[in-house]
Amino acid sequence: MAKNTAMKPKVHEYANTILSMSKKIIVPLLFIMALASCHFDKNITKKAKTPDTPKADDVVRIANDSLEYEVIIIDSGFNSWLLTNARPRGYYSETFLENKNYIYVTEWNMRALQPQRYNPDLYGMQINYDPNIHYGYEVNYLIYNYMVYFQITNRQQLAGVAVRP
Repeated sequence: MAKNTAMKPKVHEYANTILSMSKKIIVPLLFIMALASCHFDKNITKKAKTPDTPKADDVVRIANDSLEYEVIIIDSGFNSWLLTNARPRGYYSETFLENKNYIYVTEWNMRALQPQRYNPDLYGMQINYDPNIHYGYEVNYLIYNYMVYFQITNRQQLAGVAVRP
């Protein structure tokens, strides 16, 4: 009987661990899937503007002026974090953002390829970010800030140095 009592807290702890890991994989997967499919035909992009999505506060839409690239982040904490913690638009140069995004995405992809070493719930898929494509300031600004947000909320260091907003 004492054995069953000792196992109940472990089972409860295991269930909580599984639940928290499943929450951590959903957000990055949505982000990665949206980024990986960001080359749309203009007609498809226009249709994609009005999908049935969660509350407006939970959705951040990232697109450049020509609407060739679009990323949608569905994360209940990112939008409020962006409004309260991120540096204002124009603070960073576009070159700075592109360079940081390339570093972060390269490290992300390296971790996605090593699920035995890095948490596969955090890095479920690779991100297709090509430094030779001009995504525009807004896309780079929001991807950069999502990467900073991801690192802070998940206690990760993609560039080997602790990030600050």
